[in-house]
Amino acid sequence: MSMNNVGRPTAPQSTTASGGFSSLTGGRGLLQDEVLIFERGGWNKTGVDLPEATIQADDLGDLIRTAPIGLPGLSEPETMRHYVRLSQKNHAIDLALYPLGSCTMKHNPRLNEKLARLSGFADIHPLQPQSTVPGALELMDRLAHWLKTLTGMPAVALTPKAGAHGELCGILAIRAAHEARGDDARKVVLVPTSAHGTNPATAAFVGYSVREIAQTDDGRVDLADLEAKLGPDVAAIMVTNPNTCGLFERDIVEIARLTHAAGAYFYCDGANFNAIVGRVRPGDLGVDAMHINLHKTFSTPHGGGGPGAGPVVLSEALAPFAPTPWLVHGPDGLRLEEEAVGEAAQAFGRMSAFHGQMGMYVRAYAYMRSHGADGLKQVAEDAVLNANYIKARLSDVMSPAFPDGPCMHEALFDDEWLEGTGVTTLDFAKAMIDEGFHPMTMYFPLVVHGAMLIEPTETESKHELDRFITALRALAEAAKAGDADRFKGAPHLAPMRRLDETLAARKPRLRWRPEAPASLAAQ
Repeated sequence: MSMNNVGRPTAPQSTTASGGFSSLTGGRGLLQDEVLIFERGGWNKTGVDLPEATIQADDLGDLIRTAPIGLPGLSEPETMRHYVRLSQKNHAIDLALYPLGSCTMKHNPRLNEKLARLSGFADIHPLQPQSTVPGALELMDRLAHWLKTLTGMPAVALTPKAGAHGELCGILAIRAAHEARGDDARKVVLVPTSAHGTNPATAAFVGYSVREIAQTDDGRVDLADLEAKLGPDVAAIMVTNPNTCGLFERDIVEIARLTHAAGAYFYCDGANFNAIVGRVRPGDLGVDAMHINLHKTFSTPHGGGGPGAGPVVLSEALAPFAPTPWLVHGPDGLRLEEEAVGEAAQAFGRMSAFHGQMGMYVRAYAYMRSHGADGLKQVAEDAVLNANYIKARLSDVMSPAFPDGPCMHEALFDDEWLEGTGVTTLDFAKAMIDEGFHPMTMYFPLVVHGAMLIEPTETESKHELDRFITALRALAEAAKAGDADRFKGAPHLAPMRRLDETLAARKPRLRWRPEAPASLAAQ
């Protein structure tokens, strides 16, 4: 029996009914069940004591509350425990590996968070006079310099709030460029079959029709099909590189040449820039516009509906059409040009009310400065190394979708290895929850049947990767051994067991309502 430093047993060895417990469930004994905060009661109490109001509120008219406000009253300990218990029911990057492919869920250095909370950045307001925020403008300028240098592009628009917002920015700039030269007949955008769903959605939103480009057997853009579909009606192509299958587009320079020869522009989805940052400059490949997800490549927080940032770098041909505001160097220092005048006369408009997400700018710039140019290059190298390590360690028990050659930042498997087991990709992913791991991306990209897309990122150590690989190998062997029941009921240890995500998405219960009294229900 192992002992910790205060003499208490930490790992009971017995698993018999005489008092031992399984290592699989023993760690869950301290997790508390938790109901909705509205179901905890406390309707007739409050967590604080407030004196009765002495001022009349007659001037509020019909705004005066005549019934209870309808909020439960909890003490501070009750409130704190409620939210802590809820946090224990969710997975987090600070808990374990988060292997979602095409999402780059990696560790956010706490140094970035500390700097973003400096009062000079955290307390400023977008309506302040520009003369009062020279430091913020200088940081935006330095961030823009790094983004342009790393991509080999002459201009960048900082204001887009996320990847899809950045796509919209790039496609609007492309449309403005075509209109400026009177080329209004171009109404088509070409998109590979493996593209992120936001690509065709963005093109359609702007008013273009979308035409698919075929994919080769090895997961790349079919050059012959691309060339056949390029013509005077094509405004742009939208290609992700590395692509959604986790592969580098080897013919990317030729793709750009063919596109430009047809009079169209090359939009590159930069979602996977973290796989090539510091190694490849998209501008050198012929790219005209590319959004950069700061959360994916430069470690700003990801998801949760909070603030995001998706700056867009632009080629010399598209730079004049970048949205306002423009960050301009003048005789009195930096300033934001808010209107489409002067240098910004051809700007297509604005992407947002203000100037972007300052907190995200600070975090991304801190990440860049703490890594340096050589460190950012290592980020890409480590991300690719980790993904190939996973591919190599799992290829004998799972089936790689594209087995020939290395992958980039993510390893893609199909469900061929599950044939005859009675286990599906969804079953396998649910069983991963019982092993303490968040599932990988499932059933995407759509061009791979039963896809399992795994991205370890560069922030995971070999020890953590080995833990993850060991769990997946054990599950794979159990599936092949015929233990289908283990998978069909999974997850067994999650608080809500297996949920019907389809029903939850289509008929979500977003609002709690008290149960009707029995007398009313009977009526």
